[in-house]
Amino acid sequence: MGLEQFVYGYIALEEPYEDKAVIIEEGNKGDWIYVIIEGQVKVKKRTSGDTVTLQTLREGEFFGEMALLEPGKWIRTASVIAEGPVRVGVLDTERLIKEYETVSPRLRALFRSITTKLRETTKKAVKMVEESM
Repeated sequence: MGLEQFVYGYIALEEPYEDKAVIIEEGNKGDWIYVIIEGQVKVKKRTSGDTVTLQTLREGEFFGEMALLEPGKWIRTASVIAEGPVRVGVLDTERLIKEYETVSPRLRALFRSITTKLRETTKKAVKMVEESM
């Protein structure tokens, strides 16, 4: 999946990260949304006994998007770690939120529902990993 042209208009700045650098730390507060310009990252979640990799994201994919979908609830729910050198674009969250607020309440409710399902699925996946340990 390539980085779509329309995304470039939302990038406020670009940041490089070295291999194994922590871009987002689970449990920390943060409201930035990122898009991967080059490289890949691992999304990791703490469990009761270990840390599990939930997903590998590559060029053109986003992370930290809960800041947009759940304004005010900016506690990071997973860590994002560079896998090799990575360059990310930091999106203009304030602009995105303003535009998101112009979306109809019904569509925003749909987005919140999808976000809730994603959180529930992640919790179930972590629970399955914990039970298999």
